Amino acid sequence: MAVKFQYNKVSMQALQKELKIRAVALPTLKSKEAYLRLTIKKEKQQRSSLQKRLEQLRANLGENERLFAEFPEQVLHAKNVEFGQVNVAGITVPTLDAVTIVSNQEAPVLHPIWFGWGEHIVRELARALAEIDVVNRRIALLEHARKKTTQKVNLYEKVQIPEFSEAVLKIKRYLEDVENLEKAAQKITKSRKTQLELPGGMHD
Repeated sequence: MAVKFQYNKVSMQALQKELKIRAVALPTLKSKEAYLRLTIKKEKQQRSSLQKRLEQLRANLGENERLFAEFPEQVLHAKNVEFGQVNVAGITVPTLDAVTIVSNQEAPVLHPIWFGWGEHIVRELARALAEIDVVNRRIALLEHARKKTTQKVNLYEKVQIPEFSEAVLKIKRYLEDVENLEKAAQKITKSRKTQLELPGGMHD
């Protein structure tokens, strides 16, 4: 949508003000965009590390994985998952503080000897899955913010700043032309007046 303006100083000053706001904001927006891209890259690297850790946990089970078929159902459950939050370039993103998993077992002596080890593995797996989930949430929020920032950068840099600049230039040229015409008209009037005041000057 083209910029609407009038060919006068008030309109030019209003455009110059808007132009200045965008010119000042643009470097900050570009820095924010670059920082978000870098942060997203680091978050994805962290997610990759967490996924490898999860895979390693599962791989370490080896043949012991079949033991979990004997693991009592509903014996463990997540009682509480605590989230925190941090501010990244003005965006609030979640962090994982704690995952509380409790056991429902009433008589541990009735369970096989490996049960304690199995419970430890389940807790580690649950924590790893929760961490991956939180990183995915952070990435989604940061990607959304990055896209919005990129759109604003493009709007300012490729659309509004050029349009405002062009509009200001048009008004300046118009006002200069008007001023020049007025000066020319004044010169003509002054010259005509001078001639009329001279002895034997021109008469209509």
